[in-house]
Amino acid sequence: MPNFNKNIQANLITTAGVALSQEQLLLPKTTNAVKAGSLSYPPKPWLYLSIFAFWIAALIWFQPRLWGLLEIAYSPASRLALLAFIFFIDFAWLYGTYNVCVVLFALIYKYSSRRPEKALAQASLTKFPPIAILYTTYNDFVEESVLSCVHQDYPDFTVYILDDSTDAYYQNLVDDFARQNSDRVVVVRRPDRKAFKAGNMNHALSRVATEEPYFAIADADEILPPDFLSKLVPVIEADPQCGFVQANHRANPQADSSLAQDLGIGIDIHWKWYQPLRNDYGFVMFLGHGALLRRKCWEEIGGFPDIVSEDLGFAIQIRERGYRGRFVEDVICFEDFPDSVRAFRIRHMKWTRGTSEFLKKQMGWLLKAKNITWTEKLDILFPTLNLPLTLVYFMFMVNANLILPYFFGHWQDMTFELGGTSIIFPIMVMHPHFQTIYTPDFFAITMMTFFAPVLCFILALATRPLRLFRFLANSTVLYAALAPLSSIGVLTYLISGKAIFLVTGDKKQVEHKSGLAKSGLAATIKHHWQQLIHKSHPDTAPVQFFEIATGLVFGVVCIYAFQISFLGLCLAFLLLPLLHHAGWRNPWINALTYLPFALILLGVVMAGLSLVGMQSVFFGYGFHF
Repeated sequence: MPNFNKNIQANLITTAGVALSQEQLLLPKTTNAVKAGSLSYPPKPWLYLSIFAFWIAALIWFQPRLWGLLEIAYSPASRLALLAFIFFIDFAWLYGTYNVCVVLFALIYKYSSRRPEKALAQASLTKFPPIAILYTTYNDFVEESVLSCVHQDYPDFTVYILDDSTDAYYQNLVDDFARQNSDRVVVVRRPDRKAFKAGNMNHALSRVATEEPYFAIADADEILPPDFLSKLVPVIEADPQCGFVQANHRANPQADSSLAQDLGIGIDIHWKWYQPLRNDYGFVMFLGHGALLRRKCWEEIGGFPDIVSEDLGFAIQIRERGYRGRFVEDVICFEDFPDSVRAFRIRHMKWTRGTSEFLKKQMGWLLKAKNITWTEKLDILFPTLNLPLTLVYFMFMVNANLILPYFFGHWQDMTFELGGTSIIFPIMVMHPHFQTIYTPDFFAITMMTFFAPVLCFILALATRPLRLFRFLANSTVLYAALAPLSSIGVLTYLISGKAIFLVTGDKKQVEHKSGLAKSGLAATIKHHWQQLIHKSHPDTAPVQFFEIATGLVFGVVCIYAFQISFLGLCLAFLLLPLLHHAGWRNPWINALTYLPFALILLGVVMAGLSLVGMQSVFFGYGFHF
């Protein structure tokens, strides 16, 4: 064993007969090819090799038929519309293959990987380095959450409440709690909110919590298990190349809101399938909370980067310096699912603009990074690009449902027989040349692409079909309907170049209304435009108007094009802003939340009819989980 591991290994003893061998620990070995502090155990490339192998095979098989569609182009504009259609389908297949392969490799990881983190988390320490727990809050203090930080079964730690609250009510709650727990709690406030959460943590780590070699981060609504520190410290202590240890998360089972009860299970399932395998096959991401971090790494990169996605920025910068993260599946924190549709939409807008900011400021640096493998770069970019690429999906909807029918559609009467009465209804059908893609194999890959993002949920809830249907129906009006909102977030970020840290739990959030001009119509319009561009807050009228207009325009097109599946999605576009105001359990709207998914399933059946000669256009790609 290398000398630099001996002192750390001496601080560990094994429990329950767990043998922590060099091979199990995967500690880096010093060789001529690998210097201490450089890349030591890069992830296996098999996941992404499989993704691209299957995708390239699909392109080889299907692309000639897709290129054949160009034969019907009769102008540069019509050719461009077809090319955009073809390229989006190719790209959609790539993401579909990605989601299917992740699920397959998650099974491989579960049943065949060594998972040394599990053994390390069961080890006991003979020495206990001091730990700082940073509890971040901004007008969303939750006593149960900070109590979980205080009640750790670890002997040497301090809880620092980093209070950015502007509301005196929450400031008083923080101060009262600190007085009652003065032996463990220190309140840290700063004169401004510069750099949002990243600035808050940097301020505390540079001014107050300056001595501890490790620090943990807890969000305002997060519940840490009592053994959070006692299980994560052995993992990070055993490996000097470990820059952070990310704990697992599940939805808080004690959540009161009906929205959390209905959708929270999605957190549990997604974390179970998409996170653990990254220890072996990808890039372990620091997810901003529920993690233990090495202070030395924070110092080496000069603190958390001044961006909304400071967690991902931190993770990639320390990876370039030779450190990496570990994901510990058996240490489970609880987090609150947003308690209202409004809070959910605010969080999503924060993520969308924050991710766009990360890609603009960090993607070029990431692609040129020398110590981050291409497997890791791909594992960062695939999920990270998903949110901004919603704008591309929105443009595809415009192209496939408005532009292509304009160039290649024609009217045809459809006759319905009802009780001996014939009803003739004109519908828009596509050029007969599109029949070349109405084949069983093309239908199969379309279904794969369509359902791949929810495959993990289907597998997890397969034995409870009613629960599965309810979850997918609820998810349709909450997740699948986010395309217009996401598109606004991406577009306004591209215009403004700024990402604002919107606080999900701040129920009094009114900053998007501050400074409202009262001096005339022109000034009021200017104010709303500035608020839209700089924050695109889901509370504002322009954002909600765009969502409703999108649903109405595409909905009318769907009726005339007889696209049942996409009609369901358009109904979800309309329901989401209504739920923002009316609430998840509004009796007038709740029953309607099942209709979009029912129409989508009906559309899938109608698309299947294309296999027997009925031309049912099925362009409705796009579940977004």
